[in-house]
Amino acid sequence: MSIHPYQNLPKKSFWSSAVAGCVTLVPEALYEKKWTIGKSEKIATAGSCFAQHIGRHMRKSGFQVLDMEPPPPLLAPEQQGRFGYSIYSARYGNIYTIRQLLQLAKEAFDEWTPGEVIWRDEKGSCYDALRPGIEPEGLGSENEVMVHREFHLQRVREMFETMDLFIFTLGLTEAWIHKQSGTVFPTAPGTIAGSHDPEKYEFKNFRFQEIIGDFEAFRSLILARRKNDNPLRILLTVSPVPLTATASGEHVLLATTYSKSVLRGVAGQVAMEYSDVDYFPSYEIITNPWSKTSFYEENMRSVTNVGVTEVMRTFFDAHQAGDDSASDVEPHRPLPQSPALATEAESPADDVICEEALLEAFGKPR
Repeated sequence: MSIHPYQNLPKKSFWSSAVAGCVTLVPEALYEKKWTIGKSEKIATAGSCFAQHIGRHMRKSGFQVLDMEPPPPLLAPEQQGRFGYSIYSARYGNIYTIRQLLQLAKEAFDEWTPGEVIWRDEKGSCYDALRPGIEPEGLGSENEVMVHREFHLQRVREMFETMDLFIFTLGLTEAWIHKQSGTVFPTAPGTIAGSHDPEKYEFKNFRFQEIIGDFEAFRSLILARRKNDNPLRILLTVSPVPLTATASGEHVLLATTYSKSVLRGVAGQVAMEYSDVDYFPSYEIITNPWSKTSFYEENMRSVTNVGVTEVMRTFFDAHQAGDDSASDVEPHRPLPQSPALATEAESPADDVICEEALLEAFGKPR
């Protein structure tokens, strides 16, 4: 028999052995890390709603996840997330697009000024338009919003200057922007606050090359401005959560497929190009075609506790090596033998704060 290039490849290279023959909820060797993440590294997290799970589990497992804007001592623990505290490494709320991330970094380093910062609600309360979900009742004046924002930007700048590892979850390609300045908002005007004015705002669906360019600009900016002598590394994931709604005119299923495909392509491309960028397959774990159970709740959108746990098991399997402390996540479980054994996968995941989910409440399906 002639020699060919597939002859001596490992099991992970073949669908029949690596996927169809898989006996655990997550296939073996799905993720092979580029580098080890140490417990002493300063880790910053950001991204879309699904990224909230990553930071929470990493803190529980003893990793040093930065919290640059800790909650006030008198704020009850059950209220902290509602006001944007301890969800991510700073109080920026969900960052759904790379353009939004780039603009935050440029503003923190005084290289860009947003075209619109203040939104009001029907009662006249003022909101930071670039993170409207962090003050549920708004603030009393525009000046108060700006004082809060200036403090926030100082803390974000320090985070970017000192972090060793940045974990970012890409969530969406779709966004609403301020026409005149190009300022990207995390949610559509009129949902949490503000009001939609087609003369001022427009829908934007970012393309592959735009997102690649934004990521490279972000990486270059942070590398140029950091004050940490340790090398910076970036770990990218893609959120497996489908779009709640789309303004693209496409069917929401097609819009979701476009968005996630582009983001996955971007993550793969930059991970191949840069040795300091790695990709972790949380998207593939949750949306997998091999599992005999679903990692989604009945709404086919929210990820179950079992799904989140399997994502974190895979992560800690790779990044606990050589560390004496063990993760609080148990080893991978075998595939259920029948749907009746998979009921735990239907339990709701820990609550996450997600502005995008509000779009359904404001929508009027016809």
